[in-house]
Amino acid sequence: MAGVAPAARRMRRDLAGRVVLITGAAGGLGAALCHRLAVAGARIAALDLEAARLASLVGDLQAAGAEALAIPADITDPAACVEAVGKTVAHFGVLDGLINNAGISARSLLVDTDPAVIRRVMEVNFFGAANLTRAALQAIIARRGFIVAVSSVAGFAPLTGRTAYAASKHALHGFFDSLRTEVAGAGVGVTVVCPSFIRTGIGSAATDGSGAPVSGPRITTGGEATPEEIAARIVAAVAAGHELLLPDATSRKAWWLSRLAPRLYARIMRRRVGVEFAGLV
Repeated sequence: MAGVAPAARRMRRDLAGRVVLITGAAGGLGAALCHRLAVAGARIAALDLEAARLASLVGDLQAAGAEALAIPADITDPAACVEAVGKTVAHFGVLDGLINNAGISARSLLVDTDPAVIRRVMEVNFFGAANLTRAALQAIIARRGFIVAVSSVAGFAPLTGRTAYAASKHALHGFFDSLRTEVAGAGVGVTVVCPSFIRTGIGSAATDGSGAPVSGPRITTGGEATPEEIAARIVAAVAAGHELLLPDATSRKAWWLSRLAPRLYARIMRRRVGVEFAGLV
């Protein structure tokens, strides 16, 4: 598969009938993942903080013939994550897979960033995924299932003006790459996905250094993929048992350039993305 990193490990999985819990399900990529998994025959537990949008999504899935459950929950609350897994297992009987997709973004130089913003980004992007993964782990081990973490190019390379966001995504890599070594013997697959720019609402919903919504468009490099394109590649990667997915041309170029010529990568990235923060960069 194009976009899979070297030495990726393969373990084929049939997703038909599998029960998959997806976080951030009401958003662009989350909703696309739910629909794509439903087409593959999976049963969907859709989790999101926004109950109204979640109910609409699940209604659409059910109208299309999918078996789906809405779970309004806050993944930053460990107890809520345990409850969400319990609801999933109570409804479907099992839990086969977890896709940690929920996330938020922040756009500001560190010098302009309130520590509370850094903490909030870490709470959602990293601790939310850690909370739910721990809550779901025993159920997934019992089914020899799979776990997905939706990271970013910012998870393996620097990104000007996104210190909090990059830190949260780097943390995902350490967590899930290490978890893979713990559960591989139990037949559990762990996939880390690193897209570049996706046409979702995360950019427009980003906060600035004070925690207020960012004004103005974000700067992107190499264009934006659609949520449907990335969702299709994630589902295919899970079915193929890949460990790392670089799902678009920009993420693949960034992977190699950041490793082979890190100073050049930082210079290019700073020049393109740093336009937003021209005062210091």
